[in-house]
Amino acid sequence: MNTPQRATVRCPLCDRVIPPAQADRHHLVPKSRGGRQTAFLHRVCHREVHALFTESELARQYTTGEALLQHPERQAFVAWAKTKPEDFFVRTHESTRIHEPRGEPLALNRCDGPVHLTQAA
Repeated sequence: MNTPQRATVRCPLCDRVIPPAQADRHHLVPKSRGGRQTAFLHRVCHREVHALFTESELARQYTTGEALLQHPERQAFVAWAKTKPEDFFVRTHESTRIHEPRGEPLALNRCDGPVHLTQAA
């Protein structure tokens, strides 16, 4: 019995074919900002986008794959990701850039519950 083949989908950021297990839907404008239109991205590319940009930045400046590719940190990531196999995945760490909106580093205060971010003294 033949199973239907899924159409080949390429990530608009790294231009690699996306295996079905690595396909994430990215809201071009975040859902929290009213976005409905989505695009498939490699899971590692999708996670990196959300680690690098705030939802406000995504809604205001980065609503297309082309706009995302203009950011220098994205360009470096894409150049690196293109050297990896299509099914490659690595844990993505949140960028410190999004936690320094006014050039003031944020400190982490731990408690028994969730982590709280506060301005460093």
